[in-house]
Amino acid sequence: RVQLMESGGGSVQAGGSLRLSCAASGSADDRKLMGWFRQAPGKEREGVAYIYTDGGVTDYADSVKGRFTISQDSAKYLVHLQMNSLKPEDTAMYYCAAGNNWFLRLKPSEYKYWGQGTQVTVSS
Repeated sequence: RVQLMESGGGSVQAGGSLRLSCAASGSADDRKLMGWFRQAPGKEREGVAYIYTDGGVTDYADSVKGRFTISQDSAKYLVHLQMNSLKPEDTAMYYCAAGNNWFLRLKPSEYKYWGQGTQVTVSS
């Protein structure tokens, strides 16, 4: 079983930065695909950034390209999301998720394990 715990959320003004971290434990085979998702009140959960831990390939939603960077610290079983140039529309609960199939990364149903989430609030 994989367990995920997010940290690093908080409140920041527009244009600021935050770094989210996801600490993972459990079988590495069950968390080859790691993703960050977010959900704002009244909106559907959307994928933000993805990384395949076996090789480090990454992908991003168009809304965050050039502003967010996903990375991993394999030795510490951590996945980070560096968020720069934050906008009020980035306000949401951010979730870390673990899955297996890179080609299904856009589908929340691919992710078997989810963290509890960390809140990000960006004020204008």
